[in-house]
Amino acid sequence: MPQNSKPVLRFAPSPTGFLHIGGARTALFNWLFARHTGGTFLLRIEDTDRERSTPEAVAAILGGLEWLGLNWDGQTIYQFARAGRHRQVAEQLLAEGRAYRCFATAQELDDMRAQQRAAGKPIRYDGRWRDRNPSEAQPGAPFVIRLKPEQSGETIVHDVVQGDVRFANEQLDDMVLLRSDGSPTYMLAVVVDDFDMGVTHVIRGDDHLNNAARQLQIVHAMGWPEPIYGHLPLIHGPDGAKLSKRHGALSVEAYRDMGYLPETMRNYLLRLGWSHGDDEIISTEQAIAWFNLENIGRSPARLDFKKLDNLNAHYIRQSDNRVLADEVASLLSRAEPPRVLTDKAKAQLIAAMPGLKERAKTLVELAHSAEFLFSDGKRELDAQAEKLLTPEARGLLSELVTVFADTDWQGTVLEEKTRAFADAKAIKLGQAAQPIRAALTGKTSSPPVFAMLEVLGREESLARLRAYT
Repeated sequence: MPQNSKPVLRFAPSPTGFLHIGGARTALFNWLFARHTGGTFLLRIEDTDRERSTPEAVAAILGGLEWLGLNWDGQTIYQFARAGRHRQVAEQLLAEGRAYRCFATAQELDDMRAQQRAAGKPIRYDGRWRDRNPSEAQPGAPFVIRLKPEQSGETIVHDVVQGDVRFANEQLDDMVLLRSDGSPTYMLAVVVDDFDMGVTHVIRGDDHLNNAARQLQIVHAMGWPEPIYGHLPLIHGPDGAKLSKRHGALSVEAYRDMGYLPETMRNYLLRLGWSHGDDEIISTEQAIAWFNLENIGRSPARLDFKKLDNLNAHYIRQSDNRVLADEVASLLSRAEPPRVLTDKAKAQLIAAMPGLKERAKTLVELAHSAEFLFSDGKRELDAQAEKLLTPEARGLLSELVTVFADTDWQGTVLEEKTRAFADAKAIKLGQAAQPIRAALTGKTSSPPVFAMLEVLGREESLARLRAYT
C-alpha cells in the first residue's frame, strides 16, 4: 500500500443464500477497519454462479447489512456485470505467455483423475497442455484458458492474522481462468475486481486461505501489488463443532426476528474473535476508535447464546423508549399473522417501556410482556392467572374497584390506596396487587402493576378489573 494512502476494504458475499452470521462478522471487521482508518468500505456481490445466485439472496444480504448498520461506500458492484473485463485479463495473460489453452476433454480429465486416485496421488491437473502447441488440437475443438504459474519455489501468503503461510508451487495446479464457454472463473474474477476496485486489505474467513495462494499467482502474473491478507478463524457452535444449521438460527434476519438489537449484534460479533483487554460491552463508537487487525484471535470463536442474551438485555435497558417501541412494532409487523399497533397502543407501549425493558432479554420477550397493551377489554387468563383469581381474590377486586373509583389516577396514589386497603384487610400488599395484575394482563408476571394501571388509564383499568369481579 502506498504511503499516506487510505485503506480500501470490501465485503464480497455470494448471493446463493442468506447473510449468515460468519459473513456478518467478516463484513463488520472490514467496516470497522475502514471506519477506524478513514478508509473505504466497498460491497461487491459475487454473482458469477448464475445457477445458484438469486435476487432474494441479494435482497437478504443488502437488508442484513442495512439492519446491522454497516453502510458501504459508493454503488454496490455486481461481479457478473464485469465478465468482459475478466476475460480481457485472461486474454492478456494468454498473449504474454502467462496462460495457455488447454484442449483436454472432460473424459480425458476424468481418466486422469481416476489414474491419480488409483496410484494414491493428489488429484490435480497434470499440465498436459502446458507446453503443447494449440495446433495439435482438432480444428474448432473447445478449450479452457489456464494460468501458467511457476512450478518450483513457493507462494507465501503474508497474513496479518495467521502469520506467513507457505504453499509449494508444485502442489498448486494450473487453474482455469476462462471456461470453454468463455465465462471467467471465480478465482480470476476476484483478483481482477480487487485490483480494479483498489482493494488494499482482503479480510475474510480462513476457508479462503488456500484461495489466497492461487489468487496471488494471478496477482504476480499481472505484476499487480499484493493486498494485505487477514484470514479470520471460523465461528463454531456452542458445542465447539463447526457452525451448521443444527446449531439453530444462522441468518442475520433470523437473529433480528429472535428479538436481538443491531447494536447488540455488532458488539457480540466484534467479540467473536477480537478483543480489547477485558472489555465485553463495547459501543460501536468505541469499536471504531479501538479496532485493529492485530487483536484478531487465531482460534475459532464459539457462539454463546447466554452471553448474547445478557448483552441484548443491556442494550435494551440502554435504548430510548421510543426507539424500542418502534423496534417492537416492526417485529410485530413481520409476525405471522402480521400485527399493526394502533396509535393508542403505541403510545401506551412507550409509556410502559421503563418497566417493560428492565425485564426483557429480547424484543420478543418485551413484546410478549407488553401484549396486554395492544388491545382493550377483558384479558384471556393463562393457567396461573386463572388459578390465582379465586373467589376470594375476585371479591378483593370488587372492593378495589370501589376504592379506585374516585382516586386520582397516578401510579403512586393507586399504590398508596392499595397499601391502605391491604392494611385494613390485614393482608399482604401482594395479595391485593397480584389479582390486579392478573385481571389487567391475564398473566401473573408483568411490569410494576401500579405503573400499568396508570398507563392503561382509569376507564380501561376499571373495565378489566370489573370483568373478574
